[in-house]
Amino acid sequence: MNEGGPAGIPAALFFLFCALAAPPARAAGRAECLSLSSKILGRAVPYCVLLPPTYDAQKTTRYPVLYFLHGLGENEQILLQAGGMNLVEDLREQNQLGEFLIVTPAGDRSFYINSHDGRERYEDFLVREFLPQIERRYRIRSGRQYRGIAGVSMGGYGALRLAFRHPELFGSASAHSAALVEKLPNFSKANGQQLALSRVLGNVFGSPPDLAFWERNSPFSLVRNGPRPHGLKIYFDCGTEDEFGFNAGAKAFHDLLRSRGIPHEFHLYPGGHDWRYVAEHFSASLQFHSRAFGLGPSGKQGPPESSRPKVETRNWKLVIDTF
Repeated sequence: MNEGGPAGIPAALFFLFCALAAPPARAAGRAECLSLSSKILGRAVPYCVLLPPTYDAQKTTRYPVLYFLHGLGENEQILLQAGGMNLVEDLREQNQLGEFLIVTPAGDRSFYINSHDGRERYEDFLVREFLPQIERRYRIRSGRQYRGIAGVSMGGYGALRLAFRHPELFGSASAHSAALVEKLPNFSKANGQQLALSRVLGNVFGSPPDLAFWERNSPFSLVRNGPRPHGLKIYFDCGTEDEFGFNAGAKAFHDLLRSRGIPHEFHLYPGGHDWRYVAEHFSASLQFHSRAFGLGPSGKQGPPESSRPKVETRNWKLVIDTF
């Protein structure tokens, strides 16, 4: 998801313009961007971490962690480029968000799975290398209840799929505009929306997409055929005018979860498949994970949608350490 704001303005510029117009606020927290060497992928994988305000001062404190998976056409710096760090700090200043780390790895076009041809074993990398190394490097609390996973578009697909495939690892999962498709169309007779979907999927599921491989990896199949995930907290939403039709997939996924008696929070809101939509609703998933970690805000619901801070809130200071 690399679409921009009004009149096609790229997402990063759209949020920057809004941020520059807002009053400055006190600096809090910091970000660092590094890379991790992967034997499974045979290359270094960049990632960025948003560290909470007390991380450097409280040397013995351990924190929950939220793994955030970016969308297609984006990279590990998306929350920095699009203003996500602004939103996190604003929510904390308003006592609407607890302190936890947010970690975004570079996912390329992987959909966060092991590819059809076996050349890109991204899921193996994420589970076997990335999570263990991140949680050794940073002071992160042990236990699935302190580990969440979230994502947008391609990353939303990855977050939901990984949560149901590895429920022993994650206590909470959320997604905005997740690439949820209940049944793949016949691409040889595809309409415009279906051709766009084919381009989004790329070659990771096969070219053309392999139906059996798709089904094995589908969140729908994991819910239908897998055990009921005990204690997994789930949130997802989608725009009613999603250009790829993911709103229909989100509604079908909601219906499936409800039929299986799996508790979850689901919303369809006005909007399309772009960062403008995500900016309107990202605070809801952040607060969802904060509550799942036991950090508040108190109560089952956050503030009304109209009163939540948006991603494009203010300017911020970024500390990046790359190598």
